[in-house]
Amino acid sequence: MSWLDRNRTIAPPGFNRWLIPPAALAVHLCIGQVYATSVYKTALVDYFDASLTQIGVIFSIAIVMLGLSAAVMGTWVDANGPRKAMFVSAMFWVGGFVVGAVGIFTHQLWLLYLGYGVIGGIGLGIGYISPVSTLIKWFPDRPGLATGMAIMGFGGGALIASPLSSALLAFYDPASGTPGWVASGDAVGKLFLTLAAIYLIYMLYGAATIRVPAADWKPAGFDPSAVAAKSLVTTNHVSAANAIKTRQFWLVWIVLFCNVTAGIGILEQAAPMIQDFFRQSDGASLVTAAVAGGFVGLLSIGNMGGRFVWSATSDLIGRKRIYMLYLGGGAILYALLSFFGDTSTILYVALAFVILSFYGGGFATVPAYLRDLFGTFQVGAIHGRLLTAWSAAGIAGPLIVNSFLDAQGTPGELTAGAYYPALLTMVGLLIVGFIANLLVTPVHSRHHEPKSEPEAPAQTPTPDGEHA
Repeated sequence: MSWLDRNRTIAPPGFNRWLIPPAALAVHLCIGQVYATSVYKTALVDYFDASLTQIGVIFSIAIVMLGLSAAVMGTWVDANGPRKAMFVSAMFWVGGFVVGAVGIFTHQLWLLYLGYGVIGGIGLGIGYISPVSTLIKWFPDRPGLATGMAIMGFGGGALIASPLSSALLAFYDPASGTPGWVASGDAVGKLFLTLAAIYLIYMLYGAATIRVPAADWKPAGFDPSAVAAKSLVTTNHVSAANAIKTRQFWLVWIVLFCNVTAGIGILEQAAPMIQDFFRQSDGASLVTAAVAGGFVGLLSIGNMGGRFVWSATSDLIGRKRIYMLYLGGGAILYALLSFFGDTSTILYVALAFVILSFYGGGFATVPAYLRDLFGTFQVGAIHGRLLTAWSAAGIAGPLIVNSFLDAQGTPGELTAGAYYPALLTMVGLLIVGFIANLLVTPVHSRHHEPKSEPEAPAQTPTPDGEHA
């Protein structure tokens, strides 16, 4: 399997760097399915006769393993290259679906924890970071745009997975279409196996087509000194080992944790949440299950679009300013959603859409934020370590929401008022993240690597930005 080696992926002269984002998207669109778990969440609650918290643990385990595997494997990914990382990610992600399906068919919830949660979560982490540092190296002139292009795929994964999953669940379950229908466990198991086959094909395509730039490559007209003139942007480099010793790393960790926890508060409960917000006094909801599934897809558009639009905007206004918008603006919108979201479905959807665009933008912008603060030397490994904040948020977000909801009543009978404590808790978290972001300053020179270690002589580019 030597085709997986890093030296087999170095781009030849004349390679077009715009071919790299589609390869990254092929992986991120697949692993982004994790945001569509709410589509079959109620089915698993009914099938396993479990609580929302017990089923929510599956998502939490997957996110925890995402952060842990990204932190542990970050340096390995940087050393071995994106192709090998994408291949390994595909094996774990697809394997997680297969083991999870076995758990469903045998009615063993622990196998679902192990499969989708642990095994699939490892695939999530490796797949998530695999193209990020490569894209930053291909687009040193526009790092926010570059990471946004790839990571928007992760946010948009549910845009594909949500309607596809709803359609497949209806196809696999003969009882679909009946009043109050909830998909059977058998239908969810078959869904898992179908998704495994589809995702295997697309992720291997991404692994086969990814390339890394030659050490001396740079785009035409790129002047590193012009980028460094911006606030907080350094021309120096910090290793992953030294980065975690800095105050800046942990401040950005808090920023990401707060932003992600607040976003997961909506995403993890998205489909039933909109139904509960517009539940009538007789227990019926004005929003059908099909519309709720469409709402999950709409949120995915906000999540995906925010990853591209806001991260690209950060190239113009700076990372620190854009996070002031994510966190400060997000706190205001969460408060509005809590107090006025149940007055109008249009208002509810609009508020949730923008909140999720901030959530997605926070993910897409953070690799560029790290590149600004710590340089490109080991930015992939630093990014992997930072994603432990996502692991913590993957526990905190669902735990906060599901604990409040379990205390309020029975799933399927809740109303908007049951969500107020959880949503206001998210407002507080966003304010904490806003303060942490204000405290971010340039990294002290004592943490910098020697100049000669990461630097390489520049190759003369051709006018179109490719190899000379």
